[in-house]
Amino acid sequence: MNILILSRSAALYSTQSLIDASRIRNHFVRVMDHTVCDIMIENGRMKVYYNNQVIRNIDAIIPRIGSSATASGLHLIRQFESLGVFSTLSSEALLLARDKIVCLQVLATHGIKVPATIVNNSVHSIPFLLREIGSYPVVIKLTQGTHGMGVIKVDTPKMAETILEAFHTTNDKVLIQKFIKEAQGADIRAFVVNGRVVASMKRQAQPGEFRSNLHRGGSGESVILTEKEEEIAIKSCLILGLKVAGVDIIRTHHGPMVLEVNASPGLEGIEGVTGVDVAGKIIEFVESVM
Repeated sequence: MNILILSRSAALYSTQSLIDASRIRNHFVRVMDHTVCDIMIENGRMKVYYNNQVIRNIDAIIPRIGSSATASGLHLIRQFESLGVFSTLSSEALLLARDKIVCLQVLATHGIKVPATIVNNSVHSIPFLLREIGSYPVVIKLTQGTHGMGVIKVDTPKMAETILEAFHTTNDKVLIQKFIKEAQGADIRAFVVNGRVVASMKRQAQPGEFRSNLHRGGSGESVILTEKEEEIAIKSCLILGLKVAGVDIIRTHHGPMVLEVNASPGLEGIEGVTGVDVAGKIIEFVESVM
């Protein structure tokens, strides 16, 4: 097969892991920076250009689209879809998963438990909403944050009000969520490929920190999911139309809840912690549909 990886750099761990997995299986693979591609939109002449050359004869693409390049990545995936090229991430699924508010709305509508979440759009309603959410602490999240950045734990209503007012002045969109104390700074990343959990790890925040992201100094260990955790990880991906995704789950007194779903999850942490060749599982998935 001719496989094209859409990535900012071939040197990134996840990209290199996918390159290695492709070559081991005797596929031709190349990497293309999706942020500098050009496209032509015309009846019967849909084209993708890279370095002033038309991209042809591609069997499948594996998008590695960061949040800062969502729009350009979305347009490029859709262009390849119009050319009949298979993608491990559809444009519609990316659109659903990347918008954290829409993602939570869709999951909750389909019966997936998520933490109580408020989206505040008016500075005048802040005091009312902070009373509505009830107990403290709460977590305030930037909707465009990644790797635990833009996530703040707030202990008092007054502090929350001050922070929310500040975000309003900068026009940043945020979520307010109940803090799940019983999770004790831990969450679970379930890596799903084509409707099956292929690897899972528990991430634990370091002492004095509540964010469990490995990028924030958290530690990881391989973990076996409960039947319910595996079920909601797979169901979440099915609802969002994701074939490859990382589903972040927390364990609560009310059962597992989904924190968020990552449409372009990194491979370094999950492969390093579990020893599973996740990149190989993704390439095997591509093989199965070709």
